[in-house]
Amino acid sequence: MTSTSQQQFLVLTGVVGAIAAIVVGAGEFLLHFDPLARYSETDYDFMLAASDSRQTMGHFLGVLGAPLYVVGCWHIYLMLKPANQTLAFIGFLASAYGFMIGADWIGSRASIGALVHFQESGGSIEGLVPLYQLRYESLLSVTRITTLAISLIFIYLALTGRSHYQKWQAILNPLLLLLMCFAIYVISPAIGKYLMPIALNVGFGLFFLMSVMQAQKLKKAPVP
Repeated sequence: MTSTSQQQFLVLTGVVGAIAAIVVGAGEFLLHFDPLARYSETDYDFMLAASDSRQTMGHFLGVLGAPLYVVGCWHIYLMLKPANQTLAFIGFLASAYGFMIGADWIGSRASIGALVHFQESGGSIEGLVPLYQLRYESLLSVTRITTLAISLIFIYLALTGRSHYQKWQAILNPLLLLLMCFAIYVISPAIGKYLMPIALNVGFGLFFLMSVMQAQKLKKAPVP
């Protein structure tokens, strides 16, 4: 038997996760959005679309908002805990670690934006871009792997029927929601270009929204 305050804590952690997705998503949008949709991980022309001031604002939103994702990861752990506490905690560790690495990555984006602007103005940074790719672009793979890990754990534990999620909600996992953003971009670039720069945040934002709504329906909540 658990108290109302514990359920409120469950809802609150989910809300913080959703706030993280909104704040970081806004930051990434300011950093990355390009009306021409020239998105690439090897060519940074799309970052020419944003001014230095816009990228600076996006930088601080992204860096300051990213740590809030860890609270959202704890929310997922609490929701999955009744099904399998050990596996749910492994999922928390994996996803929290991935977001911390992701925070390091997003902290570098304004710097590469400044370098691209410098190059466009006539400067030469031929040797700096590959170094940036080695030090920072590769870190995004960690976030992708941990997103896959928490999604698979979520799907498995939700389907057991012993978590705080309904079985059908397994389909609303972060990975599938992320892939939906890419699908929208392929089907309709005019719409997808607004989602592509912040696809990971859109996926997790929708996931946390679903999770908070589910938490609000619970009569009992797990002990934090």
